Amino acid sequence: MVPPRPRRLGLTGSIGAGKSTVAALLRAHGFTVLDADEQARLVTAEPEVLAQIEARFPGTVQAGVLDRAALAARVFPDPAAVADLNAIVHPRVRARMAVLEQAAADRGEAWVVQDVPLLFEGGLDAGMDAVLVVDAPLELRLERALARGGLTREDILARDARQLPAEEKRRRATWVIENTGDLAALEAQVAGVVGRGLWAVEEVEGGE
Repeated sequence: MVPPRPRRLGLTGSIGAGKSTVAALLRAHGFTVLDADEQARLVTAEPEVLAQIEARFPGTVQAGVLDRAALAARVFPDPAAVADLNAIVHPRVRARMAVLEQAAADRGEAWVVQDVPLLFEGGLDAGMDAVLVVDAPLELRLERALARGGLTREDILARDARQLPAEEKRRRATWVIENTGDLAALEAQVAGVVGRGLWAVEEVEGGE
């Protein structure tokens, strides 16, 4: 008999908001976090996927390794190219996430966290039982993203502009974490969601 699937907490946030830190804190609370970006990195190391990417975007695979900077430069300015890349990568990522979710179900876990940067943009929020959005003011997000290196201010702003506006993400969220303070403040908010929020979802649904 197949165990019922765990409930899904979708975790998302705009660039520089601190989503990865929140994911780490949720792991510390014992949750399984399924990281879509991590699965995408694994998928884009598969020879079959690399061959498809190179065929569509020549010169982006060198000696069997994906040149992520070259691919980003080729893809991000062109919505049609983004769609083509997503068509190659996303079905495989979803398949990997499904296998990991089933493993969590087999372990008897009640909830899993699906860490998906483009949760709303990809329409994946429809499959979540609750959504947690991590947010911070734009200038603070820019500062954090620049500190990580690898992207210019213009790059970050361009990527941010292609995502759903933060205000709309907040409107559609079950809970919003305001990542504007120190780590202790962030930990307290995560603990609040874990300690009260998830149970509240169950209570509301149980009372319908």
